[in-house]
Amino acid sequence: VQLQASGGGFVKLGGSLRLSCSASGFNLNYYAVGWFRQAPGKEREGVSCISSSMNQPRHVDSVKGRFTVYRDGDMVYLQMDNLKSWDTAVYFCAADATRDVKCSFNGHEYDIWGQGTQVTVSS
Repeated sequence: VQLQASGGGFVKLGGSLRLSCSASGFNLNYYAVGWFRQAPGKEREGVSCISSSMNQPRHVDSVKGRFTVYRDGDMVYLQMDNLKSWDTAVYFCAADATRDVKCSFNGHEYDIWGQGTQVTVSS
């Protein structure tokens, strides 16, 4: 059972990136998926998630209107637009087996974590 986040890289201020989350050994469609990030010297924070039931997306205020989380097939994507310098971080995806219409930003509720992918926004 593995989860993999990919798609990070260097991008200029105001640019866009799309992160992908893929699973092996289980079907991601039956899991809520959260996107988390951790910047140097800061705690990990949840930024976006999508529920397993009804595919309801949620975003924290700091990324609302700029980030979009969605499913396509057995993948989950995080489309990040109008990137800011403070979006620079390592981004992780995580899976939660809880079947609920509302996903969580609490990392402790997620069972499976993938390796992160670095996103660097430069001016």
